[in-house]
Amino acid sequence: MGRFIIVLLVVQICAVYSQNYRQNNYQNYHVRNAPQIPRSSGTCPDRNGRYPTDTCDGYIECNDGVPEEKTCPDGLLFNPKAGVFAFPCQYPIDVDCTGREQVQPAQETEDCPHQFGYYRMGDAQNCGQFKNCVDGRGYTFDCPEGLAFNEASYRCDWPDKVASCDAEAFLGFNCPPDARTLGLGLGQEEYRSFRSPNDCQKYFICIEGKPRLYNCGKGQAFNEITNSCDGIENVTGCATPYPQIDRRFDANNRNYRNNY
Repeated sequence: MGRFIIVLLVVQICAVYSQNYRQNNYQNYHVRNAPQIPRSSGTCPDRNGRYPTDTCDGYIECNDGVPEEKTCPDGLLFNPKAGVFAFPCQYPIDVDCTGREQVQPAQETEDCPHQFGYYRMGDAQNCGQFKNCVDGRGYTFDCPEGLAFNEASYRCDWPDKVASCDAEAFLGFNCPPDARTLGLGLGQEEYRSFRSPNDCQKYFICIEGKPRLYNCGKGQAFNEITNSCDGIENVTGCATPYPQIDRRFDANNRNYRNNY
């Protein structure tokens, strides 16, 4: 059984290496030999390949020396560095449009500014939502608690890492001026933690004067004495919440029933 697993892993590694090798060879050759082609030229530098035009969302695809002019879907841009097995139209953060900045007019919809893309929702005080547009239809997503959508990376990130987000207003916490303290006998500064004034299971760490929100998790609370997460029963002023009883009248049985 052990040998079988080892052999399977070796086969998988080789397959991945082989695919990466083909992709890298394709990328290295075509990026190095990918002149910009005017849309009206109708020529192929090589028999097969994809080549940029003078617009950032347009490209020429050559198959057996036959050129075909193509345009990426609205909101996506042609990436000359995309491998042979990859879709050539990618998101703007992954594409360098230097020298070919022109793109097609935006095809706005009621939901989206472009047919495809990721877009932040809300203002600087509400940074935790974003929209993914697919074929002009918008799908709204929430970042994990305490994180903000970063338009520069299309990822949920610490609010202080997002230029368009006001971390203090978004998290509802302002770091005190003495947010650092000297470590025990080490002479090095350490970051202090501060229990959330609204929820004892949460706490903040201030990084360069900006707050980051953490959660101790189920059954845990932030203990200011130990400056760490602890059992909720050990934390003063943080009682275990009891389940609320919802007493609803049951018309069929003509009495009340309890829902927890």
